[in-house]
Amino acid sequence: MNNYLEALKWKLTKPNYRKLRDIENPKVHEFIAKSSDLCQSKNVFICSDDPKDIAYIRQQAIISGEEKESLKIKGHTVHFDGINDQGRDRKATKYLVPRGISFSTALNQIDRQKGLSEVKGLLMDSMKDRTMIVRFISLGPPNSVFTIHGLQCTDSWYVAHAEDILYRPGYQVFCQAEPNTQFLRVLHSSGKLNKSMTSLEDDNKAIYIDYMDSTIYSVNTQYAGNSVGFKKLAFRLAIRKANYEGWLAEHMMIMGVHGPGGRKTYFSGAFPSACGKTSTAMLPGETILGDDIAYIRDVGSVARAVNVESGIFGIIKDVNPKDDVSIFNVLNNPGEIIFSNILVKNKKPYWLGMGTEIPENGTNFSGEWHKGKQDKDGKEIPPAHKNARYAVALEALDNCDPEIDNPMGVEVSGIMYGGRDAKAYVPVQQSFDWSHGIISYGASLETETTFATIGKEGVPEINIMSIQDFISIPLGENISNNIEFGKRLKKVPIVFGVNYFLKNKEGQYLNSRQDKHVWIKWMELRVHGEAGAIRSPTGFLPKYEDLRKLFDRVLHKEYTKEQYIKQFTIRVPENLAKIQRVQRFYQEKVSDTPSELFEVLDQQCKRLIKAKEKFGNYISPEKFEW
Repeated sequence: MNNYLEALKWKLTKPNYRKLRDIENPKVHEFIAKSSDLCQSKNVFICSDDPKDIAYIRQQAIISGEEKESLKIKGHTVHFDGINDQGRDRKATKYLVPRGISFSTALNQIDRQKGLSEVKGLLMDSMKDRTMIVRFISLGPPNSVFTIHGLQCTDSWYVAHAEDILYRPGYQVFCQAEPNTQFLRVLHSSGKLNKSMTSLEDDNKAIYIDYMDSTIYSVNTQYAGNSVGFKKLAFRLAIRKANYEGWLAEHMMIMGVHGPGGRKTYFSGAFPSACGKTSTAMLPGETILGDDIAYIRDVGSVARAVNVESGIFGIIKDVNPKDDVSIFNVLNNPGEIIFSNILVKNKKPYWLGMGTEIPENGTNFSGEWHKGKQDKDGKEIPPAHKNARYAVALEALDNCDPEIDNPMGVEVSGIMYGGRDAKAYVPVQQSFDWSHGIISYGASLETETTFATIGKEGVPEINIMSIQDFISIPLGENISNNIEFGKRLKKVPIVFGVNYFLKNKEGQYLNSRQDKHVWIKWMELRVHGEAGAIRSPTGFLPKYEDLRKLFDRVLHKEYTKEQYIKQFTIRVPENLAKIQRVQRFYQEKVSDTPSELFEVLDQQCKRLIKAKEKFGNYISPEKFEW
């Protein structure tokens, strides 16, 4: 018996001891023992992914009060985070960086020894009189070239339950693995809790990433983006691993798009939170393979991808029966779902933008709520939070792609990048080549901050490939890795830029929410060379006739030439200003920017200036056809 198992023995029941003993990796025993010793948990529960273990976790989430069975539909529960713990917290999320090493100034970081002292001080004794739950996770399909092992210790039954919905079981994967197998580690504690079972000291939360030890520390928070360690936290470590091994870990959805002749073409797409990623992945008539994180590898000189997860932790705001048919149906039928930070009234869930009238009172993340209720700063509390969520298994969706657990992944034929860009980029365009797309659409991705992140909303910012919040390597190094990855492939995916948020001068959106389905169908045709395109300074644009036919076939609505020209006019001043902002960002904040980035952006700038000299500041797409 090793010393770590011996140290844990008095905290484990005999069945739990046997479950842990069957995993032969001594580093697993060490992490669990040291975590329990630091947090002083009363006992330790080892989840083996047996149905009895899963049922026990769900039951304890309800008994503890972290979840409530206060909803009418069978299998539905609700969880509330604290009033100030409603999104990813950038200020509290820091990389632990060894002395003498510095990341880009765009990344939040702290001296490693100082950070370890801080976060371990907060975690010390945080689990007194509580059970520490141990979950084993398989990131990506098990027994695959994509598989990464994950282990989380937490004192939150809600977190443990959410992980069961969102991830593939990993206990047997750990049991079958070699004793020296590497794995990602997460240690989380909700900290002190109030009567509502929400973190009492969320103003003192810490989410620290120790990349030297492949470990995430999270304390004084319950919001799943901060506490479910294998969402965006361990993703940061996977990005680092991918960079050094020559593959890609990306903030991307994966979907199958149906085309002529019964074919299906797979696309991945990177969008910052609340910018249309999940709604794109769930388009009716297509299939969803993943909505958040993708691993992409070179397999036989072809880009193949898997969904790291097996469930969705989705933003519920604006999910309604018109725009989001698939998920709306799931949310209104029996099945295992955890709602978070919604409003509950008469055992029914309500959220913003659901398409029905919302009651003027009920229970929400602030406790008993009524219309006009204010927080301590005098700000009116909405009935449901804008970042309210649902957790559901992908297999609950009728359009879940059958290849979701294929250990070889699926071939990616197209990659799209999209953000909130009210002024510059057109709704959809195709890059001239891989490097142009990675740089002009990915590395130049500009968006506005949204409610998914704590802080001021609507602030324009560069969000490199929608991954900037999660990156754990120098930013320039990540861009170089992306560029080189595509150059090694014999079959290179086509890169597209999309923008669902373009506005006119009056501030009105030029797209409807349904229009994205047409852009996706056009991309599918372009991948197979079955639709024309117009060469513009920023990329290849769709032709009007192709879009008119697609609008009629896909959405059964008329698409006018006037709409087309408004949407696809190249706005030269706005595009030049965008390039200047991007260049300034890299010059000031990214010391290792590859020279190719500036070269590609300079070429785009010259094309725009040349077009301006010939056609003026605002150029109809029809001008480029001749």
